[in-house]
Amino acid sequence: MSILNKSYRDDIFEVRHLVDEEYHGARLDQFIQMYLDSFSREMIKKKIKVKEITIVGRPGVHKPSTVLHHKDEVVIRFYRSKFEDEYWRGNKLELQMDPDIVFEDEALIVISKPAFMSTHPAGRHVFNCATVFFEMKYEQTIHSLHRIDRETSGILMLGKTPKIANEMMAHFEKDDVKKCYLFISRANENYRGEKEFIACERMSSPGEGLKRVYVEYYPENSMEGKHARTFFFILEQVGDYVIGIACPQTGRQHQIRVHALAHGIPLIGDKMYLGSYEMFQRFKDQVATPEDHDHMEIPRHALHAIALKIPYKKEKKKIFITHIPSDLKTWIIKKTSLNIEALEAKITQTIKKYYDKDNNKVDDKQNNE
Repeated sequence: MSILNKSYRDDIFEVRHLVDEEYHGARLDQFIQMYLDSFSREMIKKKIKVKEITIVGRPGVHKPSTVLHHKDEVVIRFYRSKFEDEYWRGNKLELQMDPDIVFEDEALIVISKPAFMSTHPAGRHVFNCATVFFEMKYEQTIHSLHRIDRETSGILMLGKTPKIANEMMAHFEKDDVKKCYLFISRANENYRGEKEFIACERMSSPGEGLKRVYVEYYPENSMEGKHARTFFFILEQVGDYVIGIACPQTGRQHQIRVHALAHGIPLIGDKMYLGSYEMFQRFKDQVATPEDHDHMEIPRHALHAIALKIPYKKEKKKIFITHIPSDLKTWIIKKTSLNIEALEAKITQTIKKYYDKDNNKVDDKQNNE
């Protein structure tokens, strides 16, 4: 399935696909399902019916069962809809649509991604995406080198050329990249008050269907789940609220959020792990109760990719770092009265200390704690 062209104009996103020889004879709906893998068959049938999916130059009515031929061109159109909007307590959120640029040269863009911006188009989120923003700005293809969750804000790297995309993606695949995340949690009875600790609980998603998004954790010596490891540095504790830095050593789904839960400091705003799968679904379906909102406190989980270290060009340890985002900064000032400048200085000091460690290792004694 080759993409011939992508274009954005106003509230319409259009993708033109070429039918490669291997898909000669495929049904239209089956062909589209490979591109829109998060869409149900019924959703695809509806898009075909309302002519949001068409075959260029093919007369007559197109049906899901219409047979495609080699070199056909299929156009898929997406229209901005209310399903991309975000709500909090019944009110539509005013989202930041233009990401802050942390670094840019002829090959690479490093941004501080706003919360609720996707890395690239997926599912119902098509317009408010990092790659889309810069493709519209520069009128060229922009490559996503890695991804962070839509609700998570912070450092995200994008490539301007296929060459740099391949080079930088190789570093991610070889674990040459070290990330640090700022988080805000609400401690419960399981938090032991440690200022530094290593979380090693194993993880897996045992659920089926929609519940596969929920990640369970198991003891380090368990035979269940997969190995996971995260360094935690607690910077401040005000009452039950905890502010810290988390540095994942592995890349499991929801790793920081699940490890935080395992150690009694689930993130505020985390509908899944401070709340529950059922609460997550209520927010998703926009039927969350006032009590649900009170329990979450903020519209998104309080996780921000604040720093990233990666080899780049001739520098073996290029470090990109950003500031506390405005929504978390507002919450910190309101709830804790901490001095933001002093907090950011402590964050920078902690990140530097972490990156200065020899190959990010800790001594055997700490490993065994």
